[in-house]
Amino acid sequence: MKKIVDYRKLLGVNEAVELQELKTIYRSLMKTWHPDKFQDSVESRTEAEEKSKTIIEAYHFLVSIAPETRNQTIAEYGETTGNAAILDFEFKSQVLTVHFTDGNSYEYFDVPKAVYVKLINADSPGRFARRHIFNAYVYRSISKLTASA
Repeated sequence: MKKIVDYRKLLGVNEAVELQELKTIYRSLMKTWHPDKFQDSVESRTEAEEKSKTIIEAYHFLVSIAPETRNQTIAEYGETTGNAAILDFEFKSQVLTVHFTDGNSYEYFDVPKAVYVKLINADSPGRFARRHIFNAYVYRSISKLTASA
């Protein structure tokens, strides 16, 4: 997905980056681009604010899809995808969002439109998703994001 690639490029990391290294890079970039360091002009301060917002967004997004983060929540994820029914799902720009009856929601990235069409047309969307989506695509929980917002 372009978003993932762009965020990794912005922070200068690859998919194998560990959380501790990602945190160090994030802190270093924030020290460089913190708006308080740009007091000389309104234009430079505004640019720094936008850059720092983008860095923060990239960091939080990459933390949410990191293998370490997913390993910490694998039991909950397995419980949800294995036992809870699909309540609703939506597809936009190769991002499939699935809402479950237990209240959890997940985003799946780089899902081809053909797979989404097959999900819609499946006799059992839950069974199709368990076989072809849940463990095949990069995902992140958005239930925690929604709850904290």
